[in-house]
Amino acid sequence: MLVYGKNVVKETLEKNINIKKAYIYDGFNDEKILSMLKKRNISIKFLTKNELNKIDNGNNQGIIIDIPDFVYSDLDDLLISEKPFIVILDHIEDPHNFGAIIRTCESAGVDGIIIPKDRSVSINSTVMKTSAGALNNVKICKVTNLSRTIDELKNRGLWIFGTNVSNSISYNSVDYDIPLALVIGSEGFGISKLINDKCDYIINIPMKGKVNSLNASVAAGILIYKIIEKRN
Repeated sequence: MLVYGKNVVKETLEKNINIKKAYIYDGFNDEKILSMLKKRNISIKFLTKNELNKIDNGNNQGIIIDIPDFVYSDLDDLLISEKPFIVILDHIEDPHNFGAIIRTCESAGVDGIIIPKDRSVSINSTVMKTSAGALNNVKICKVTNLSRTIDELKNRGLWIFGTNVSNSISYNSVDYDIPLALVIGSEGFGISKLINDKCDYIINIPMKGKVNSLNASVAAGILIYKIIEKRN
C-alpha cells in the first residue's frame, strides 16, 4: 500500500512499520524524515515532481512510501477491555469520511472499528492520509455480515446504539456507562433497516437549523465524544 504526506510518513516511521521503499521529490528538504529513512536503511528513489505526482495525483507533499497492506484485527481483539466502546460503520463509502472517523476514534480512545466487507470503503492510501497516521493506532475489523456480528456483540454483553433522525431520542438522554457499540450509517442512506431494527437504542443529535442531517464523520465525532464524556 502506498502512503503519502509528511505527517503520515513520520507516524509510520515512528511506529517502526516495515517500509519497502520510499519515493521522494528530488528537492525534498525535511531533514528529520530523511534522517529517519537513512537510519533504517530504507531504499530511497528520488524523482522529479512530475514523476512523483503521477503516482498519486499530486497530493503527496514530496514523499511516498510503500508499506505492506493493512492487517485487519479479529473481533476478539476489539473486546479486550472490561467495558468496550466500538464504532460500527454501516457501509461508509467515502474514504475521507472513513479517515476522519478513524482519527476521531483514535483520539477518543475507542476500542476499535467494525466495517463490512462489501459496499464499504476499505483501507487505502486516501484513508491513511486523511487519518493523519491515526490508522496505525486503531484496530479495525472487517466482517462478512454486519447483522450477524451485531448479534454476536449483543450475546457478548454489548448494547447497540444506532443513529437516526426519526423515531429516536436525544443523545443527551441516555446512559452510556455500559459496554456498547455505536452504529454510524452511510453518507446517503443512513443505517439500513435491518441494522436499525437490531439496535437497542436509536439516538439523534438535536438539530436547530434548517438542515436536518450532518456529514457522517461530523456526526460520528459529536456522538463519540458525547459518549466518552458521559462514561467518565
